[in-house]
Amino acid sequence: MLSNRIENKVSNMDVLCGPMALGVVTGLGCGIFLGWQLRSRLGQTSKSLKAVMGNGCGEASVMGEGGEFKMILVVRNDLKMGKGKVAAQCAHAAVAAYKQVQRRNPDLLKQWEYCGQPKVVVKSPDEDTLIHLLGHANEVGLPVSLIQDAGRTQIAPGSRTVLGIGPGPAGLIDKITGDLKLY
Repeated sequence: MLSNRIENKVSNMDVLCGPMALGVVTGLGCGIFLGWQLRSRLGQTSKSLKAVMGNGCGEASVMGEGGEFKMILVVRNDLKMGKGKVAAQCAHAAVAAYKQVQRRNPDLLKQWEYCGQPKVVVKSPDEDTLIHLLGHANEVGLPVSLIQDAGRTQIAPGSRTVLGIGPGPAGLIDKITGDLKLY
């Protein structure tokens, strides 16, 4: 009687191990295949980005340390906007910059997304500084988005509130905005 029970349990384990082992092997195979596909796609993105950003020894100086990318949002500090207003204006600038880069340079956008979409908010003392930064960013070819307020709440219509610079190479953006203080 005991030997029959043992035999039944052993044969039940054989039945269970077959499909279970097949599932494990199938899952492992799928994981390896997907990993290989993702690795090859990320490698292609890096190659195409290098073609866009340039190649050779100038590449490191253009891309910055480690090839990182970021977006800077420059807020006019003289307008004395409330926290919610600043947040909304920064969101406008970030969305506008994203849409611009999505149309003009999707490879750059992929790299920025791969870096975690870093965004940094800094202060500009006045509108003149904002316009100066806009011109400088344009000169070096960085994407820019200048936000003007509709004037429905806290500030006058047409006021320039936030300048979005990037996404772009962190080293290049830092050359333009590196001396500004965090907001």
